[in-house]
Amino acid sequence: MTEAIRLAARTLGDAGPRVVFVHGLFGQGRNWTTIARRLAEDGRRVTLLDLPNHGHSPWTDRVDYLDMAALVAAELESFGDPVTLVGHSMGGKVAMQLALRRPELLRALVVVDIAPTDYPESGGRTDDPDEEASPFAAFIAAMQQVDLGALVSREEADAALRVAVPSDMVRAFLLQSLVRDGVGPDGGWRWRLNLDLLARDLGELRRFPDPPPGATYPGPVLWIAGAGSSYVLDRDRARMDQLFPATRLVRVKHAGHWVHSEQPEVFTETVRRFLQAVDG
Repeated sequence: MTEAIRLAARTLGDAGPRVVFVHGLFGQGRNWTTIARRLAEDGRRVTLLDLPNHGHSPWTDRVDYLDMAALVAAELESFGDPVTLVGHSMGGKVAMQLALRRPELLRALVVVDIAPTDYPESGGRTDDPDEEASPFAAFIAAMQQVDLGALVSREEADAALRVAVPSDMVRAFLLQSLVRDGVGPDGGWRWRLNLDLLARDLGELRRFPDPPPGATYPGPVLWIAGAGSSYVLDRDRARMDQLFPATRLVRVKHAGHWVHSEQPEVFTETVRRFLQAVDG
């Protein structure tokens, strides 16, 4: 990976304990803006990071959790004080890897709907015969197939994605990364996502690299899972407790994998109460 990469970052709030959010696959820091504003109103500094190959951060030549964790660690080092790190899905794996390797950079950890385990390509995390396969490869293929040169409007892109991405919420989420540079004949559309790289290395993103031998993160950990999601199962708890012994698990009703988007009020209040306990 290219040396001296700096991640794009935006901070809300001028003073107080720092909270840092790391998004999931296809996301960007701006996805957390509404929640960040609420937390900043409580007297915190909230930093929203864009991971490599997403948002405004640089593109790289590979996808690797240890590389991403090192880049996030470099940002945390620049703050000078330990932070509470919040990571969803892919960002949750990055946050876990960082916590296990650089625990001195954190005062607390929040992991959102992901477990410290490998995930199969074809679903299969439960005994439900109707469980759907992971849709992420299909999402990438659908975005790659949008004819950006002929695209006239965002509504056309939305329609092009509808078959592969039937959820209105998920389509809106993906389309946040579709941007137009300028207007008129020279104003072309582009994805802020490095789709070719993500397609190539999607298998790497399903993994959870082995932590250093004997590594644990001793600080307080809040684990938030969607009650309707299969990403965090009962069988994952032993590994969670082994690596993160001070874990509290909360399952949010009427929510799936995008728990913070599906139940934003419950999610925000759960995080606020945890931060109040951490900050004292």
